[in-house]
Amino acid sequence: MRFLFPLYSSSSLFSDFSSSPYNSFISSLPLLFSSSHFSPFLSMAPAFEQDPVPQEGETGTETATPHNTNTGNNGGNDGQVGYKSRVTVVGSGNWGSVAAKLIASNTLKLNSFHDEVRMWVFEETLLSGEKLTDVINRTNENVKYLPGIKLGKNVIADPDIHNAVKDANMLVFVTPHQFIDGICKSLIGKVRGDAEAISLIKGMDVKMEGPCMISTLISEQLGINCSVLMWANIANEIAVEKFSEATVGYRDNREIAEQWVQLFNTPYFMVTPFQDVEGVELCGTLKNVVALAAGMLCSNILFSSFYIACELTAILLPNVTGFVDGLDMGNTTKAAIMRIGLKEMRAFSKLLFSSVRDSTFFESCGVADVLTTCLGGRNRKVAEAFAKSGGKRSFDELEAEMMQGQKLQGVSTAREVYEVLSHRGWLELFPLFATMHEICIGRLPPSAIVEYSEKKSRLSLSEDSTRCC
Repeated sequence: MRFLFPLYSSSSLFSDFSSSPYNSFISSLPLLFSSSHFSPFLSMAPAFEQDPVPQEGETGTETATPHNTNTGNNGGNDGQVGYKSRVTVVGSGNWGSVAAKLIASNTLKLNSFHDEVRMWVFEETLLSGEKLTDVINRTNENVKYLPGIKLGKNVIADPDIHNAVKDANMLVFVTPHQFIDGICKSLIGKVRGDAEAISLIKGMDVKMEGPCMISTLISEQLGINCSVLMWANIANEIAVEKFSEATVGYRDNREIAEQWVQLFNTPYFMVTPFQDVEGVELCGTLKNVVALAAGMLCSNILFSSFYIACELTAILLPNVTGFVDGLDMGNTTKAAIMRIGLKEMRAFSKLLFSSVRDSTFFESCGVADVLTTCLGGRNRKVAEAFAKSGGKRSFDELEAEMMQGQKLQGVSTAREVYEVLSHRGWLELFPLFATMHEICIGRLPPSAIVEYSEKKSRLSLSEDSTRCC
């Protein structure tokens, strides 16, 4: 049994991070998480290029550089003493509701923000006949997308998007990525010229001229600066205040990044600013494709081969054989897919944007998000059901049945990535990404991730990857 694609390469672009802490990090994971004394607060230790989390009234040690927008007034404060920022969350699904909860808990404590947090809700009529916004405002709970969680009495649901954003100078976008283009077009001329935005959206917009990141789309259509927030966590776990981390990706203005950190950071949700918008955003986008692959592996009986176990464990975890002995085949193979997926994420990101930093992949938005999503995210869950059906049930059908109105991002992202790869002639350089799309559309069966074959891959990743540039 062999993978359709090579597991490792000597190419610099697809390197195994051999000159970085990656190898020792992967080797230590099993020991770390198997310890009964493990505490999530170990992750608070500074690593790589993490910036300190600012407190209100503090600024970073570096001098803030004005961002390239039609303002330069630190998030719309207009230089006024005592000015208070207003926040609107554009989106009210599972993660939109969690974001509103986080923000609302902080605006009550921060003197620089108005208490009230507006949340735009795409209006729906519930089975009871009531409007969703009315129920949210009456019960302080999003009963459809985040039931059982109080959002905060200062969260106000608003079905009118123009009314929701009109006074806000800090806009938080958190909708399914396939809807953001239409939303932005509806907001042209409706948002404040001094507004700052942040995108929590994981995806990209593929156009004829090439891929466009969601943060760029927001900036270009609305004429405002847009940062990004990506995370390694599951929304429902954050809602019940389990400890986790997130990364704010920013361009030039460190002061704006610190304001976003203040707005989101809590004792259980640790946020770190990092100067690499494209790298942070692509991590959050591409990991959903990897999660689909991981989900399919959970139910695929082809992974019961002893030989693939020996081959993969020798590659992945040579220094922790005791832990490897205790793994079943599904976890071993899933580890391989996560490693391969992380490599393709890094290579794809750096080919699209030369400014992407290697260290970004060691932040919460990178390797941690890959692990979290592959182990417990919605993409993994639905992909498992897809594989169990042998690919006979479509992702659209499974999404409607399992997601309770939420949208599955991995399938559409796989299609968008495939379009980029096909257009640029990169398909053979990214076999995992390419294979996942072909499985999603039914061109290949779920079992196509592996193949009993002695044939070599069509293109070795050890070849000079500059051929595709």
